[in-house]
Amino acid sequence: MNVHGTVAEGFEPVRDAFARNFTSLGERGAAVAVYRDGRKVVDLWGGTRDVDDASGTEPWRRGTAQVVRSATKGVAAAVPLLLHRRGELDLDAPVGEYWPEFKAHGKERVLVRHVLNHRAGLPVLDRPLTPEEALDPRRGPAAVAAQAPVWEPGTDHGYHALTYGWLLDELVRRVSGGRGAGQWIADEIAGPLGLDLWVGLPAAEEAAGRAGRVGRLDEPEPSGSGNGPRLRPKRAVTEAYENPGSLTRRAFAAITPFPDQNDPEYRAAALPAANGIATADGLARFYAALIGEVDGVTRDVRLFDRATMELARAEESAGPDRILVVGTRFGLGYMLHGSASPFLGPGSFGHPGRGGSLGFADPETGIALGYVTNGFRQTVTADPRAQALVRAVRASLDRDPS
Repeated sequence: MNVHGTVAEGFEPVRDAFARNFTSLGERGAAVAVYRDGRKVVDLWGGTRDVDDASGTEPWRRGTAQVVRSATKGVAAAVPLLLHRRGELDLDAPVGEYWPEFKAHGKERVLVRHVLNHRAGLPVLDRPLTPEEALDPRRGPAAVAAQAPVWEPGTDHGYHALTYGWLLDELVRRVSGGRGAGQWIADEIAGPLGLDLWVGLPAAEEAAGRAGRVGRLDEPEPSGSGNGPRLRPKRAVTEAYENPGSLTRRAFAAITPFPDQNDPEYRAAALPAANGIATADGLARFYAALIGEVDGVTRDVRLFDRATMELARAEESAGPDRILVVGTRFGLGYMLHGSASPFLGPGSFGHPGRGGSLGFADPETGIALGYVTNGFRQTVTADPRAQALVRAVRASLDRDPS
């Protein structure tokens, strides 16, 4: 397997782990980037651009982007937090203060922070949206506004797998005079930082073939040594995903059937919970700018000041998750380091994408990581390929404690 790109001295374990993902974990095409204190120290890619390219005729190249699924949530979460920093959005105000139609069916006490910490009680839709409805920027928010909570808002937490995006997007529109989260990200995050990252892929980028094809990968054969990743979920988790009536199954079925993620119409839509498209560098560079300055297009850019960063990673929800059926930890829009989603250390914050991708930052070490893949597995929060890279970064830092 030919791995392309560069690593700074001391980060060779990341290159080794990235190569092993292809030889041992069935990786088809992927990239990883790591920043340390705003400087890129890892930039690697390999495999094929398209998951179904069995002949290997279209190699992954520098700048290949992929759908990153729920890793989109961490990027989108920056928008309301930056609006809050500017004094335009009150995290402790009722959502209905900005979005009056939302108050229906007992949602008067849903706060803005409940949207970000997954405590709004709105992870499901009684009537799932069709793919065509889901791509209409008006239909998702209207469906959530008409939905009754499935638990009393603020009293418990559960992952809002798809509804998170409609809740966040409509709040941003109401505060920003009609500008949705995807456009906000393009104008005020991706543009100034020069990121290859989009929530709503522009037609010109689609025509240029920037995004590869994604798809499901078979699970790798178990390691005979017993040291391979544990791929068998707990029985309660399996039962929750298999039961059509469970909150878990209904949360992930809020769009039924789920759209073809390779369809240009899907990639052009802005679904801030699920369909961001990014390069590994775009994702890593975004997180680097949350914790420090990064060189931008016209000036150095830091997205979060210290207070906003601490707000993002302060624990808001923890314990058994009513949707994921494991213990999860959330700040405001970000997953926090824990057993369900291990990052680099206790202060890390970020977001995985179901089946593979990952982006996070660790302020204590100055590390920001982005990993994107075209092959999705059954994992939700801790894919073995991403975890192998996280462990390799940790090993690199242990070799060079400076």
